[in-house]
Formats: sequence, structure tokens, C-alpha cells
Amino acid sequence: MRTVTTQRTVGIGAGAKELATEDMVLNIGPQHPSTHGVLRLRLTLDGERIVAAEPVVGYMHRGAEKLFEVRDFRQIIVLANRHDWLSAFSSELGVVLAVERMLGMEVPQRAVWARTLLAELNRVLNHLMFLGSYPLEVGAITPIFYAFRERETLQRVMEEVSGGRIHYMFNRVGGLKEELPAGWTNRARRAVADVRSRMPEIDDLIMGNEIFRARTRGVGTIDREQILQYGVSGPIARAAGVDFDLRRDEPYLAYGELPVRVVTRTEGDCLARFECLLDQVHASLDLADACLDRLADLPPGPINQRLPKVLKVPEGHTYAWTENPLGLNGYFLVSRGEKTPWRLKLRSASFNNIQVLAELLPGCLVADMIAILGSMFFVVGDIDK
Repeated sequence: MRTVTTQRTVGIGAGAKELATEDMVLNIGPQHPSTHGVLRLRLTLDGERIVAAEPVVGYMHRGAEKLFEVRDFRQIIVLANRHDWLSAFSSELGVVLAVERMLGMEVPQRAVWARTLLAELNRVLNHLMFLGSYPLEVGAITPIFYAFRERETLQRVMEEVSGGRIHYMFNRVGGLKEELPAGWTNRARRAVADVRSRMPEIDDLIMGNEIFRARTRGVGTIDREQILQYGVSGPIARAAGVDFDLRRDEPYLAYGELPVRVVTRTEGDCLARFECLLDQVHASLDLADACLDRLADLPPGPINQRLPKVLKVPEGHTYAWTENPLGLNGYFLVSRGEKTPWRLKLRSASFNNIQVLAELLPGCLVADMIAILGSMFFVVGDIDK
């Protein structure tokens, strides 16, 4: 009896035939629903390489825009600071600026400069969170402890002035809730100086780490054309060479009187995005010092305007946008002369920024996907609204 043996040889190297493989669909998330926000990525993989990526959003959608429409202009502020909980003060600003513009209201100078100061302190708090948590995504545990030390230094002065640690609720239509506490500006100046003096420790710890640089340099590169097509803004856009910052290009608050330094890079990769965030902390600390100097020179005066018991906004519409820590944040307000808005549309930074992942991730390895996703610096509530 004759035995026939069939043998298949699979080799790697010159002349070897590629094995035909089926694409696999992998779901990254959503995570447990009790977390503060979840994002799902639907990845199509060829081996370990991403072929297609689809961001799936909306898992914590709260209908913020519809909630705005059934609340008066004072109550809206408490909701507006919650979609990006790391930029609460900055998110409040857009609402009050839109209402004040519709009312034709002039805000006291003390309020203008205090708002600018608090917005920059809030920007530093936002960036420090990502400066600490992003290295955690790629395996570096230590930096987050340093970042939270600096956050706590600034949180103390923010909590003292507003009473809140995250949702400050300190803005009011016409100014701020109340006068700054006695001696607060001196304590704020010391906090800014302390954070500035210790920032080199974070810089050396992360940027001097060759493993971190290897995981981020040349990874997740976005070009200028993609930035413009998707409406990406903030540090992510500036890391790709888009030199645009509302604080300099369309000044609001007191930014027109300040030397705003816009931090940019040209590489557009994960490392460039991180460097932009790190340098922006130093730039914002400088702006905070300039605001403190100006507040010290201002004569005593009111910090808000007296408002009627029922605040009604004249009929019309306006669009107020601000340079939030994560990018452009805008409110399109339409009023019919009532105490509630007829329409208040929110343009959040993270919603636009995250869409570019559909073009950014294909061609990358799954291992690099974690580094790329962390470098997009988004807040899920800012995506889902």
C-alpha cells in the first residue's frame, strides 16, 4: 500500500508567499458605565495593523443643549461648566460673554482682569491633568504624582476664591459672583511662582525619558490639511503647525492687552502634542502673572453689574467663542426676548478633535493606538454633550 503525504511549508523571508488572513473587528471600549465617560473605537485589524477606525460616541449624551433651553440665563452656567469638567471656568465664560454681548453690557475692569486670570489658571489645571495622565497611558506611573502636586497648589487658590474645586460657578452675567478674598492675589502669586519653580522636575522626568520619546516621536502624525478639514483646534492643531489662537487673533476679555505667546510645533505627532501642552503651561503662568500685576494696579471698584430679578435677553442672535484649554468652544445663542434662550448651540472642542481618529489610526499598530488616543487630550463629556 502506497502512502501519500501532503506537506505544507510556511516560511518567512524572500520568496515566501503571504498567508491570506481575514480582517478582525476589535472593539476598544466602552468601559464600565459607572466611569465618568466612555468612548468606543471600532477597529478593523489586519493582524496587528489597523485598517479602519470608527469612533463611536454618545454613550453619556445628556442633551445639554435642550436642557439649556428650559433654564434661564443664570441657571445655564451651572450646566455649561460640566461638559468639559477639566475646563469648567472657561466653559462658563462663553455663555456669559454671549449674553453680555446681546445685552450690550459693559463689564467692570476688575471683573475682566480677574476672569482672564482665572481662565489661565484653569488652563494650567487642565494641562497638568493630561501632562500627568498621558505618560500613565504608555507605562510611566511617576509623573502623575508630580502633576497632581502642582494641581493641588493651584486648586487651593481656585477653591478659596470660588468655593468649588471642579465646577467653580464663579462667573455671572455682568462679572463675577463676588469680590476676590482679601489677600487672595498674593496667595495666587505665590502659587504661580511655586508651580513655575517645580515645572522643570516634570519636564526632566518625562521629556528626558528615552522610552517615552521612542513611544511618541513620529507616531500618530496629523498633517495641516486634516486639521483644517475636520475643524481640529487647540494644542492638537497647533502641534501640526496651525498657528491660530483666539486669545491673540480675536481677543476677548483682557487678552488684547496681554503678550499672548502661541505655542506651536510642526511635526504633528504625539510628542509634538505633548510638547505644546507642556510649553503652554509656562506661557499661561506668564499670563497669570501679568494679570496679577494689572489687578494690583487697578483702583477699588465693583466686580459685577446689578441685574434685574428676571433677566431677559433682547431678541436676536450671536455667536461667542473662546480659546478653551482643549480648543475652540463656541455658543450660538438665539433669543426671542424671553428669560430662556430659544436656542443655544454648543460647539465643543473635543467633539471635532476626536473625529480625525478615523483618518489618523488606519495604518498604525494596535500598540501605538493607545499612545495616539492619549495624545488627543479629550474629555468624553465634551464629545457627547
